[in-house]
Amino acid sequence: MKSKNYFSKMVTALFFLLAFNSKANNVEITGTSVSGSNITFNISWENSWNASVAPANWDAVWVFVKFQDCNTRLWAHAGLSSVAGDHSAASPLQVDPVTDGKGVFIRRSAIGGGNVSATSITLKMTIPAGTYNYKVFGIEMVNVPQSAFEIGDGLSVATFNSISVTATTQSAGVTSSVIGGGGPPVPATFPMGYNSFYVMKYEISQLQYVEFLNSLTFAQQQSRVTSDPTSASGTYVAFGSYAYRNGIVIETPGNNAAIPAIFACDATANVVNNNNDGQSVAMNNLSWADLAAYLDWSALRPMTELEFEKICRGITPRVSGEYPWGDTNINPYYSTTVINPLQPNEMANTVLNGRCAHALGTSSGAYGPLKVGVFATASSGRSSAGASYYGAMEMGGNVVERTVCVANASGTAFNGTLGDGTLTSIGDANQATWPSVTTATGIGQRGGDYVNVATNVRTSDRTYASTTNAARNYTYGGRGVR
Repeated sequence: MKSKNYFSKMVTALFFLLAFNSKANNVEITGTSVSGSNITFNISWENSWNASVAPANWDAVWVFVKFQDCNTRLWAHAGLSSVAGDHSAASPLQVDPVTDGKGVFIRRSAIGGGNVSATSITLKMTIPAGTYNYKVFGIEMVNVPQSAFEIGDGLSVATFNSISVTATTQSAGVTSSVIGGGGPPVPATFPMGYNSFYVMKYEISQLQYVEFLNSLTFAQQQSRVTSDPTSASGTYVAFGSYAYRNGIVIETPGNNAAIPAIFACDATANVVNNNNDGQSVAMNNLSWADLAAYLDWSALRPMTELEFEKICRGITPRVSGEYPWGDTNINPYYSTTVINPLQPNEMANTVLNGRCAHALGTSSGAYGPLKVGVFATASSGRSSAGASYYGAMEMGGNVVERTVCVANASGTAFNGTLGDGTLTSIGDANQATWPSVTTATGIGQRGGDYVNVATNVRTSDRTYASTTNAARNYTYGGRGVR
């Protein structure tokens, strides 16, 4: 029996310059224009909400701007005013600036829900005078309100002790004997999930990764793909050929280590960026260095494993052996049986509670991750959609979530520093308190993936929470928080 409609429950209870259009997952940004220091565009996305009752949160789009110097051809991260009155949004949206000026959150201004049709937004940039190209990027996010919550479930492998994370826990830290799990004490500077934050609604998609690659220099691109950017047009850059449902290709080769390549989606090896080229399929084969670079570039940060449990469980009491959708139902699903494969409307052919891409049990490249948000429909409930308490999708299964662990000092040294939109010359993240992009010590895995067993998917399972692996893998993906 299907659970109640999850989204409706939340909602009803509640140039020389050139401007590029952008579409990633359900977010579409069009009609971009620039006048002086102001950049104006239209934004739309699907399944938006602002709920007045539990979980009493909202979704939003993290919007940031990159600008390209027309002389050097280099892209940089645009500053945006931290003063709310410097920005404007037409109804039904509002603009929430952030103190570091690296972007803004755009969200519903009143209780309600449904699709957001194209709505005009104007943002004030803080960049030097010059002749630039611009691109506006948008990433769907979910608000996780400040609140105490429970960790551990008393059953899962290496689970934390069954305790609550409270304001005191966050402000004072927690000893290793209290939290359990065999690690060092967790200091107050470590983000434990009590304070409010945003998490990406979906795992990084292949289109989002393409847009990231296309804003990098040649040398930066070399670090972020497997195939060299000078390879021929049509070369698949994740595995060298189309495999594991990863269809990112070189559309135009780079040249002489100076001119960067242009990347595209082409899962069908036909015309690039067709409707069935896998743009919305979760990005896989990401190393920790790849994920960290994407998060730093987008001014996000990695999530911690405590935040992972908060996102999944919310403020509800722990359930022994529960999955991120709040119950113990789990039903495997694989990429070979989807309807509308590789298209934006890719979906499962049946609806069941606990639907999850997991337990495939083979490393065959004929299989791979599914479209982000694949199980959510207009009539799905939380369990059948595979949604976390706050509305983040696929926190379990599909591709692995990479989280900052509390099992070692490299993990607990993390203090929540945000990305600044800028990478090193070779395309690495450069945030000092993040786990090393070379060794990946301090980064673990939570939530399972489309290949491995169901128990790995459990909210409190820590089988691989401290497993160090700096390499790429066909099951590795990720998302960020802010």
